[in-house]
Amino acid sequence: MAQMKELTGKQKAAILLISIGPDMSAKIFKHLDNEQIEELTLEIANMQKIGTELKNKVLSEFYHLLQANDYISSGGIKYAREILTKAVGEKEADSILNRLTANLQVRPFDNIRKADPDQLLNFIQGEHPQTIALILSYIQPSQASQIISALSEEIQSDVAKRIALMDRTSPEIIKDVENVLEKKLSSVITNEYASAGGIDSIVDILNQVDRGTEKNIFDQLDEKDPDLSEEIKKKMFVFEDIVVLSDKAVQLVLREVETHDVALALKTSGEEVEEVIFNNMSSRASEMLKEDMEYMGPVRIREVEDAQQRIVNVIRQLEESGEIVIARGGESELVV
Repeated sequence: MAQMKELTGKQKAAILLISIGPDMSAKIFKHLDNEQIEELTLEIANMQKIGTELKNKVLSEFYHLLQANDYISSGGIKYAREILTKAVGEKEADSILNRLTANLQVRPFDNIRKADPDQLLNFIQGEHPQTIALILSYIQPSQASQIISALSEEIQSDVAKRIALMDRTSPEIIKDVENVLEKKLSSVITNEYASAGGIDSIVDILNQVDRGTEKNIFDQLDEKDPDLSEEIKKKMFVFEDIVVLSDKAVQLVLREVETHDVALALKTSGEEVEEVIFNNMSSRASEMLKEDMEYMGPVRIREVEDAQQRIVNVIRQLEESGEIVIARGGESELVV
């Protein structure tokens, strides 16, 4: 078997997967694309007997890289180097960080991503929508979703549109924006232009906002830029899209959600959505649901929107776990 320094990254990954066992490896495979799975499977198949010493070295390297990644995420490269130097010595710390940063480019606004969304909102809510869009494109979707929900309704759709249409931004502009927010770049941008924004970016954000914000953004985008609105919708799932699910998928969803949430969610839904829901329930369950809706009385629209969002979250979780497949713009099917 080759020595540690002679192993490729794929060979090390194969040894790691063999070492942790088939159950854990299968979970990792779910996060890889088909080409990566094929390449790793081939490496595993061609792997000869692995010595204990070599296996331990691979596991140790993986552990240190994981630690370094966590340190960078929590305190930046300088912090990571300081902690690792104390743990494994200066030479090994530099080696670990060099291997990690060869494939890791720390994104701009690194310090801002550690800020509380409410605090960050105070920094940016008076800024130009393009500036807000740039910042939201770089921070975590969970942060961005909270911030965009807190903006005025008119600004929400403007910012969402700018994120969706954003492609590349010069590092000079990024530096200027960071200076305005009194932040420093966490790393040197080595490329001439840095990529951020785009359809996928706004989809990640909208997938985590509340139902009211999502509805407002789409209502305004439908008027201002219907083509862009449709392109975004094709990549995400909204409550009304439950009508495109197969019967088996709907039944699976209904087993995972609270009946009270279904009753609330149907308060403002159209007949087509109601028909899909009722047709995938037993006669008794359907009658009980209708009675719940009838005796529920008036409810706040926010309660309805929150219930719809909880159901959508369940659907997205089932898709992520592979239990249902949502064909964007098409059908879905239950995976068996």
